[in-house]
Amino acid sequence: MSGSIMTGGSMSVRPAPGTPKEYHFPGFRRERLPNGLTVLASHLPGRPLLAAQLLLEGGAAAEPPARAGVTSLAAEALSEGTEQRDAIEFVEASERLGASLHASAGWETMSVTLDVPRRRLGPALELAAEMLLRPAYPTDEIERLREERLNDLLQARAEPRRRAERTFVETIYDARSPFSRPIGGTEETVRGLDRPSVLERHAGLLDPRNATLIVGGDLGGLDLLEMVASCLGSWAPAGDLVSREPAPHTRADDSPSPAGPRVVLVDRPGAPQTEIRIGHVGLPRAIPDFHAVAVMSAILGGLFNSRLQRLLREERGYTYGVSASFDLRRSAGPFAVRMAVETAVTVAAGTEAIRELRRIRTDAPSAEELDSAREYLVGVFPLRIEAPSQVVAAIAGLVVNGLPDDELDRYRPAIAAVTADDVVAAASHVDADRVSVVMVGDAARLEAEVRAAGLGSVEIVPADVEVIEPEN
Repeated sequence: MSGSIMTGGSMSVRPAPGTPKEYHFPGFRRERLPNGLTVLASHLPGRPLLAAQLLLEGGAAAEPPARAGVTSLAAEALSEGTEQRDAIEFVEASERLGASLHASAGWETMSVTLDVPRRRLGPALELAAEMLLRPAYPTDEIERLREERLNDLLQARAEPRRRAERTFVETIYDARSPFSRPIGGTEETVRGLDRPSVLERHAGLLDPRNATLIVGGDLGGLDLLEMVASCLGSWAPAGDLVSREPAPHTRADDSPSPAGPRVVLVDRPGAPQTEIRIGHVGLPRAIPDFHAVAVMSAILGGLFNSRLQRLLREERGYTYGVSASFDLRRSAGPFAVRMAVETAVTVAAGTEAIRELRRIRTDAPSAEELDSAREYLVGVFPLRIEAPSQVVAAIAGLVVNGLPDDELDRYRPAIAAVTADDVVAAASHVDADRVSVVMVGDAARLEAEVRAAGLGSVEIVPADVEVIEPEN
């Protein structure tokens, strides 16, 4: 009885999606301090818990390859004390303000994030400036964080999901690309990190001309620019301030592996399941057909009723869940299909997934598929940008990727306007002929079948660590 449901012994019509309510992304104003620092402010009436994010141009993709991981370490160690307070005193100062303050590193930027009640914004910004501009970087804390990172890398090699993710990027990217390694560095590079390397990296990031502070929340009655100027106005680059203009954004090397498409089978003797990754180097965020790519990705593997999910979960019963997506960065991030399957159906699942990648390029979406994807993306968008911290993070995405200020306000109408022909055109970015396949599973049971499937040249990686099974 398609289109109807039974309720209380009578038939009633299944409710259809309503017309989405009008929505506009919160506006923001742009200012510049004399030292070149850009300040973006988004007034969100009635939101007394403010959020702020300070972006420093130059993330993990820009660090020296021999010191991979130093940007992450420099960010993580920022909160371990300042020239004025040790780590405990710093935490106590933050807690007295009711503030949450921490730092992290992405591929393009290092960032300091802050959440604080509006009445304490001024002191909290001063504390954030103290952390950023005058960190203590204690040797013992840096060494502790370095050892924690090394232990985490060892654990990642033993966990099937994380091992698959690392092997996948190593497989699809050229070894010279920063994207071929974990953002926190490798075992070889992390071992060599110390306080002098952290200090050098931190100093290289401190240029207000290449920094952006974004603040969101109820800013009514607050002289935000004066607050920012009082704690960050004296911040200047190490050299002479010749120009207030920021340096142009740089893109990282996103070259694909010269080895080309292949199958990499990482051995986990006796494993009952196989982690599978299928894909290739994908796309940067700043592409003209971004909205069509978003709809296409949702139809392929981004929704619960996506093509891959229907085929591999509902029809074949190979997996509890499968997804496919582009990781859109300033440079080309990876495109990947991700799933875990029982060992016995590993090759069948991989083969059928690749067939589905071919089909998305030739078979236009049905009206139901197109409507479902567009309605989901249009409907969920406002829900993902409700809190001030979410608004600030969304604006940060514009800054990082060099997108227009109205990009987010145009999102829903642009998604709603995507046609079936647009989806087929966007599917040209998915190329089944150049995918590599990574399987983390029992090589003794899989190797012969993998080779017989003709998925490409096969490389076997021997087991090298004790396996940690994933939690269900």
